[in-house]
Amino acid sequence: MRRRVSVGAAAATLAITALAIMAPGIEPLAAAQSPATFGIGRPATPSEIAAWDIDVGPDGVGLPPGRGTAADGAPIFAAKCAGCHGKTGKEGPNDVLVGRIPNDEFTFARDPKAPKTIGSYWPYATTVFDYIRRAMPPDRPGSLKDEEVYNLTAYLLSLNELIPADAVIDGTSLPKVKMPARDHFKPDTRTDRPGRSGGSGRSGRSDKPDGSQ
Repeated sequence: MRRRVSVGAAAATLAITALAIMAPGIEPLAAAQSPATFGIGRPATPSEIAAWDIDVGPDGVGLPPGRGTAADGAPIFAAKCAGCHGKTGKEGPNDVLVGRIPNDEFTFARDPKAPKTIGSYWPYATTVFDYIRRAMPPDRPGSLKDEEVYNLTAYLLSLNELIPADAVIDGTSLPKVKMPARDHFKPDTRTDRPGRSGGSGRSGRSDKPDGSQ
């Protein structure tokens, strides 16, 4: 009777045989030292690094020259933002950007459905500028000019009744805007977390909500 041998059994037999006849002192291929480089890519140029090194801290460090007003931000929002966030920043379909909770209460711990808008949840006005410049619009992130970002930031802060409608914001005035949620976030100063050495971003800190009501 002809004996059947499975493919798996045959492969195992070959592997055992190969190990048995391997000469002493010869390391397996998998243990060979990796090359220093793989010949892929190139070092980033200073200009390329500068294009990504644009983070803005809560204290305003990193804000570029420029200024903005809500009046100048309104048409930019209508043209480049309303399609995702709605005509007034409340309609969606993407994140709701505008709205305050009565008495500026911080109800998120007990009400997970409470809308986390710029006016109700964001702790720093500078984060509005930083996020817009870095990530918006989603189909062309980083394409907005600094003046456009300042104007959009002023418009959104005005819609949330955080600055007067005729206010002018710039690198000096923007960090001074007090956000309702500011005191509900505590600096995370731990340095013993994996991958962390002394903080994050230019300010060397990251903040987290304190969970208070």
